[in-house]
Amino acid sequence: MTHTAPSQLLRPRALEPGDLVVVAALSGPLHAQYAPDLQRGVAELEQMGFRVRLAPLLEAGRHHWWSAARPDEIAKEFNGLLRDPEVRAIVAHDGGQTVFGYLDLIDFDAIRADPKPILGYSDVSLLHLVVYARTGLVGFHADLATPGFGGHWQRASAARREELGKLYSKLLTGTEPIGELAAGPSWECWRPGRAEGPLIGGVINRIVLAQATPFALPLECFDGAVLFWEEMGGQASHVWSYLQILRHSGILNRISGMVVGIPEAIDGLEAPDGAPTLAEVVLDVLGDRDIPVLGNVEVGHAGPNLPMPVGIRAALDAEKRTLSLLEPAVRPHAMTGPVG
Repeated sequence: MTHTAPSQLLRPRALEPGDLVVVAALSGPLHAQYAPDLQRGVAELEQMGFRVRLAPLLEAGRHHWWSAARPDEIAKEFNGLLRDPEVRAIVAHDGGQTVFGYLDLIDFDAIRADPKPILGYSDVSLLHLVVYARTGLVGFHADLATPGFGGHWQRASAARREELGKLYSKLLTGTEPIGELAAGPSWECWRPGRAEGPLIGGVINRIVLAQATPFALPLECFDGAVLFWEEMGGQASHVWSYLQILRHSGILNRISGMVVGIPEAIDGLEAPDGAPTLAEVVLDVLGDRDIPVLGNVEVGHAGPNLPMPVGIRAALDAEKRTLSLLEPAVRPHAMTGPVG
């Protein structure tokens, strides 16, 4: 079965103060030692003005192998949240290794009928990509509740935490474009140039593996896109191989720009034996393609996340080290139906 790229973006309705946000175990379990982090994450969401509830499967110590529950159990709870009109947003508690197990159980019709922001990264980035491909829903590649709001945010300065809170609140409630994101000191220009196009991306291994399933993104989704990606763990050679797969599949010939997250725990980078930097790995595979690349951006596992709303147009100027969101991620409260 083949699927065409979504013809229109499906923007969720903007959240309002007091709206219900549910934190759910969409992949990995909640280990007991991280229960305090989850509570701190809930407090951050409440600070943004939302009511917060924990989904039933999100119970400390509950697990099935490496997952919070069996894939069919997670899908049942997830679909229930999608169908519940009181629930206005879903935040993943953590990443993990489970989303591939229930892609075929997702109620895509429920998403089309009542689109809601779904927040998370890591394994949840796969969910964003597949749902976007099937429905056009804007995916909120953003911090997870426990390791993000309750973890990385707590280790940031008070000023940075306040800045992030305002950014996320505006992302979820505001109907005007965010505009330029605040550049961090780690940002680097790996190849100069400017690009403008829809943001598409996530963990690079999930992007590649998704393309080997019936849930693959149509290649047209990558036409003119600003591809953002990050990776945690594994080897530098694995990243090089993933990029080669993107080259073979034609994706690198379709994108207009690239944003690379700060690498986290990748072995074989900048080792004493002359191993390459991540920038060298990326540029080696890109070859002579005239694609601007902005590197070491706060996207993914390495720290508090700048939100990357999948499907929203962004402008990239690698030399100036700027990245701007040109469209709102949510639609005005009174509007219904898909909005392009």
